[in-house]
Amino acid sequence: MIEKINIGIAGSCGRGRSFKTACDASGILKIHAVCDVNEEKLEESRVALGAEEKYLDYYEMIEKSDIQAVIIGTPMPFHASQAIAALNKNIHVLSEVPAAVSIEECKELVLAARRSKALYMMAENYTYIKSNVMVKEMVKRGMFGELYYAEGEYIHELKQLNEITKWRRKWQTGINGITYGTHSLGPVLQWMHPDRVISVCCAGSGHHYKDSEGRYYENEDTCVMLCKMASGALVKIRVDMLSDRPHAMTNYQLQGTDGCYESARAHGERHRIWIRSLCPEMKWMYLDELGEQFLPQEWKKHQEIAMKTGHGGGDFFEIMDFCDAITGKKKCPIGIDEAMDMTLPGLVSQQSIVQNGKWLDVPDSRQWN
Repeated sequence: MIEKINIGIAGSCGRGRSFKTACDASGILKIHAVCDVNEEKLEESRVALGAEEKYLDYYEMIEKSDIQAVIIGTPMPFHASQAIAALNKNIHVLSEVPAAVSIEECKELVLAARRSKALYMMAENYTYIKSNVMVKEMVKRGMFGELYYAEGEYIHELKQLNEITKWRRKWQTGINGITYGTHSLGPVLQWMHPDRVISVCCAGSGHHYKDSEGRYYENEDTCVMLCKMASGALVKIRVDMLSDRPHAMTNYQLQGTDGCYESARAHGERHRIWIRSLCPEMKWMYLDELGEQFLPQEWKKHQEIAMKTGHGGGDFFEIMDFCDAITGKKKCPIGIDEAMDMTLPGLVSQQSIVQNGKWLDVPDSRQWN
């Protein structure tokens, strides 16, 4: 029986700080080491997270520290290489999204995960949002019938944040296509499991905004990716990180033969749902009218503490699942192949948009051995 798992947190001065509550609540994960390139704030983060060790160099932490797992909360271009380094040392990995920034990196990461004795999990926290979890449970019970259409949207204006976190200028708004699509696609894929995206096409709305140096952003303002699923179902993903407008980062729709769901699109609205077995008339009801009857027991049990963490409780529950997967209590919900299912369509969309929206096949990582 595992008593304690020493964990290292990469990106401890930023994103990594948000995981302390969940690690402490797990009763097993002990934050042993922290790492960040911000030398000025590194000691502060070490104290705040209760770690014994601190490192400026991630690879030094992987080599020297007595850790059995690592949380990677660093910028996008480092996710794959840092995950591979840990997996090569048989250190369990919980990586922020997306899993990688190129198809070549994805292949290297998959092969490293296949070789390793350690576990890889991608931290797609939007799959744990309360409303998404409830819809997932209702789908699991067959209440939506056969699923054949879904939408996901991530609308988050980032122009000012680009000037503070410079890496975003290149990796989130400097490459055309769906550069950051897992928050939108992830929950949809969990609803439609075990279905997967087999081909995509992508188009954009043009360029209307300039950065601080007067240059148009390479990413078109709104990009839309259509996904054809193996089952024949259709999924639409919209990502917009440039348009001047209020944020709307958790928009979803789901359509089945016996039900449909539309999330709230703006502050003050409510999630609405129609289920044939619950709604005798062809009228909407609100998801919150169903109470918590479709909320899993684990969510109910930890709801109070989870809501004190980030992303609607997602930061808490992904740590719990990571811990349970490491200790063998449950199957990893977003393992290496599920991470690829969520990451690869967006990478292929970047190829599609430069080919005038051509439909392109999405690789299946399960074929990479």
